[in-house]
Amino acid sequence: MIIDIIVSALGESVSEATIAKWHKKQGDSVVVDELILELETEKVTLEVNALSSGIISKILKNEGDAVSVGESVGQISEGAVATPSPTSDKILKQDVSETSKIINPTFPPSVRRLVTENQLNISEINGTGRDGRVTKGDVLEIINIPKENKLPNIDATPTNELAVERVRMSRLRKTIADRLKESQNTAAILTTFNEIDMSKVIILRASYREIFEKTHGVKLGFMSFFVKATIDALKAVRSVNAEIEGDYILYKNYYDIGVAVGTEQGLVVPVVRQADQLSFAGIEKEIIGFGKKAKEGRLSMADLSGGTFTISNGGVYGSLLSTPIINPPQAGILGLHKTEERPVAINGKVEIRPMMYVALSYDHRIIDGKEAVTFLVKIKELIENPERLLLNI
Repeated sequence: MIIDIIVSALGESVSEATIAKWHKKQGDSVVVDELILELETEKVTLEVNALSSGIISKILKNEGDAVSVGESVGQISEGAVATPSPTSDKILKQDVSETSKIINPTFPPSVRRLVTENQLNISEINGTGRDGRVTKGDVLEIINIPKENKLPNIDATPTNELAVERVRMSRLRKTIADRLKESQNTAAILTTFNEIDMSKVIILRASYREIFEKTHGVKLGFMSFFVKATIDALKAVRSVNAEIEGDYILYKNYYDIGVAVGTEQGLVVPVVRQADQLSFAGIEKEIIGFGKKAKEGRLSMADLSGGTFTISNGGVYGSLLSTPIINPPQAGILGLHKTEERPVAINGKVEIRPMMYVALSYDHRIIDGKEAVTFLVKIKELIENPERLLLNI
C-alpha cells in the first residue's frame, strides 16, 4: 500500500513552507514515527515523521522547494523493506538495533535524529530536561554545533573562490528580514532612551532568590520585574499597547507580552499570554518554558502568534545600547541592555551604581513623544522602586 507524505496544517495564517532537509533518501527504510524531513515556515521549523513503516518509494519535492498544506511531497511503500548490500548487512543490523533504542518515545524526534546522524550513545548523554530526559540542547553540546553550520577551514583571501560560502536564506530568516524592512518602511519609528538604577531590584532579588526558588520551583529573574513594570506602563499609556488598522486605532485592553528569544534559526518572539494575570513566578515559568522549547526546537505557531507589545533583552549578549525595531503590527518595543557599574550623581555626591540603558522604539503615527517618554519614565520609576510592583501602587 502506498502512503502519501502530506504537508499537514502549518499553523494560523500559514499556508506554505519550504523543505529544509530530507533525512531520508529514496529507497531508504523508515519505521513509524521516524523523522523523514523538516519543513521550514516563516516562524518555526516543523518535523515530519513517518505514519507507517516501509521504504521511501518516491521523493516528489526536493530541498528548497516551496510546498503547500495538503500537498504530497513523497510516498512510502507500506511494509516494504530495503534490501541491504552484502557488505553493509552487518552494519545495517547494528544500526536498526541502535535505532530501536533511540526511538524511545520519551525522546523528541530532533534528539533521535541528532543521535543517529552523529552515531552517539544515548545512554552516555546527561539529560537536563524534565525527569532527566535528553534534550536537543544536550546533544548539541556534545557534538558542539551541528556539522552543517560549521564553516570550512579555508584561506579567506579575496582571490580564493572557497572564501565565499553560498547558503540559501532560510524561510525564517527571509521572513525576519522582510518583516523588519516592512516595519521600517511602514511605521514612523523613533526611539527614546533612559537609564535605570538597578540597585534596589538587585538587592531585592538577592534577598529573596533562595526562598523564592524553594517556594515556586523557579528562579527569580529580572525579566519578571520588567514584564510587570511594562504592563503598568501600558495601562498608563494606552497608545503603546495599540495598533493601526486602516483608518482606525485599536486600543487593546489585554496584555500579551512577547519576549524575544534567540534561536539557531534566528530571533523569534514567543508570547506570554494574559501576563497581567500572572504572578512573578508565573511569568518566570512561562519565560523559562519558552527558553527550553526554543533550545529543543519545539516552539509552536501558537507560542509565536499575536502579542500586543514586545520586550527584547540584548543585554544578555552584552549590548550596552541599541535601537530595537518594532515587531509589526505592534506600536512599540522595549529594549533592555547590559547592567554596568557607572559613576552617577546621587544627592550631590558621585556614587558607583549598577545602571542599565533602556530604549523604547515606537510608531510615531499613533504615539507622541510625550507619551513615549512618559511610558519609559514609568518603567524607570517602578524598577528603581520595585516595592511598588509588589504592593501594586
